[in-house]
Amino acid sequence: MTKRGKRNKPERKQQNGQRKQLYKWILLIAGAVVIVLAGIGIWRLFAGDKAAEAMNTGETETVVIVPEETVGTQQESGSPTETDSTPETQFLPDTETEMSAAEGDADEIQKADEQDPQNTGNAQGTGSSVDITTASAAATGEVGTVTHGIDVAKYQGIIDWKQVKNAGMDFAMIRAGYRTSGTGILCEDAQAKYNMQEAQAAGLQIGVYFFSTALSEEEAVEEAVWLTEFIARYKITYPVVYNCENFKSKDSRQYMLSKEQRTKNAVAFLEKVRTEGYTPMFYANKSEMENSQDWDMSQLSRYKIWTAYYPNPTYPQLASSGYAGESMWQYTNRGSVPGVSYDVDLNVAWFGYAQEAQAKDNTPAETVSANVEAHITFREVNETVTAKTRTNVRSVPSSDSPDTVVAQIVNGDRVVRTGIGSNGWSRLIYEGQTCYAVSDYLTTEGVAAADNTMPDTADTGNAAGGGTDSVYRSVNEQVTAKDSTNLRSAADRNDAGNVVGTLRYGEVLTRTGIGTNGWSRLTYNGQTVYAVSGYLTTNLNYQDNSKPNEENPDGNAIFTTVNEQVTAKSVTNLRSVPSTESDDTIVAVLRNGDVVTRIATGSNGWSKISYNGQTLYAVTSYLTVVP
Repeated sequence: MTKRGKRNKPERKQQNGQRKQLYKWILLIAGAVVIVLAGIGIWRLFAGDKAAEAMNTGETETVVIVPEETVGTQQESGSPTETDSTPETQFLPDTETEMSAAEGDADEIQKADEQDPQNTGNAQGTGSSVDITTASAAATGEVGTVTHGIDVAKYQGIIDWKQVKNAGMDFAMIRAGYRTSGTGILCEDAQAKYNMQEAQAAGLQIGVYFFSTALSEEEAVEEAVWLTEFIARYKITYPVVYNCENFKSKDSRQYMLSKEQRTKNAVAFLEKVRTEGYTPMFYANKSEMENSQDWDMSQLSRYKIWTAYYPNPTYPQLASSGYAGESMWQYTNRGSVPGVSYDVDLNVAWFGYAQEAQAKDNTPAETVSANVEAHITFREVNETVTAKTRTNVRSVPSSDSPDTVVAQIVNGDRVVRTGIGSNGWSRLIYEGQTCYAVSDYLTTEGVAAADNTMPDTADTGNAAGGGTDSVYRSVNEQVTAKDSTNLRSAADRNDAGNVVGTLRYGEVLTRTGIGTNGWSRLTYNGQTVYAVSGYLTTNLNYQDNSKPNEENPDGNAIFTTVNEQVTAKSVTNLRSVPSTESDDTIVAVLRNGDVVTRIATGSNGWSKISYNGQTLYAVTSYLTVVP
């Protein structure tokens, strides 16, 4: 039956006039129903977009139970004399997605630069997995102005750009820098110069993008000035892009910034880029731009538009993102491209260039090497370590090649460790050079080898004692965690069921033994437990002592001595302490043209400056070397 008959079946005894009147009412009601249903369809379409956007912006709750010393399962296998047969794996990428509980320890797994706004989660969601060889083959029929490329940051690791070119890529959009999400400091991408240098040398045409967290038009212009100066010696053929994401996150300095102000910032940046002779382009998620939801597109549509939209299926099955007026489409963040070890964004552009542009500054760019630490998070430390038994010391944090072995250290050889990486490697200073070794083969305890006579002969290893070859030296001392670490009923990180508690910085336990296996024996709630020795410290004020202050301004940062003349790129403060927490530490203001001597650069992003007989500090990214 039709809805009309079901709703009102007229009585046969009704009069003709009554029947006609009833039919009129039925027609009116049916029309109203059609309008309502159409409205529901539109609402569902809109709600679907909003739901997709909610997923894309990562607005879901993720619960992660973090085990600890998983980082130590990556073993050193670069030398045939190693005693542990477990191979060491390749280092883990510091991806833009959340790391699972199985991938690291709360002590070790940090985000690469916690204030890098691009590392706060991918605001565009997760795209379809695309092998570029398939996508390129399907797109070979495209002619004229259709070009294909990738966009990269330090999170893609060390890229073999020749392979990328041979895979059919025409261009690369390279992250040049970003403004931090909290303190608002301008930073270069740790792999930017290498990527521009090598992509250009491989024959790809390049463009760049900057990840902005500007609060005002003045800050946006400052970003554009920094960027155009940074890229001036490179042949930037493709556009220079304004990229701004995660502004709805409470952790962002842009939180609660109005759409109008964000748009003004973007326009100010893009206009400055235009005046410097580059092609400006605006990047955003498709849903943010549609109907000017988060950006006033009436102001931004005069620039090239780069759309992020990850449908499934995606390009080339889908001809475009569907956003009117787009110039480039980022169609997935899960691309697979020869020469890139990790997932990479894939793009198709509806334009190209017949020839490569010339650099704005004809001075040759400095030749740089790949930054082997670019996508690894290191917790800065300054401590003496030795090998538990023996291990290789390498020039890079990877065991892919035996050619990277610099030396081998054995138990009793002492070296300085300056960083503990999220990839299972430690950064060391060995005979004056920066080297790397697998963290799990190192210990901060200067104990003798396991076969030497030890004071504590009662505990030579048992099921609860953590290893058949462990020997514990008896001690009686108070310890706390450097950050936090698990307490286990056995010295075995492979058993998730043996975790009995967590020790956090500030909580104090008694350590009764230090093992040759890298574990400590502790007393906890009347029972004997075990924790990794490297995560413990007898310095009960460990974190407080690591913070920069007037008495100890360097904190735990590592400073490399230099001797060079610098000035401010624009203007910056000179401080007595390398921290922006208090205005009381400001001693002077350095402006462009004022020349001072830089005596050291720090791992904390600050430089030491000699100024009027004092040692002061300035943010490194705000300084430039005087030719």
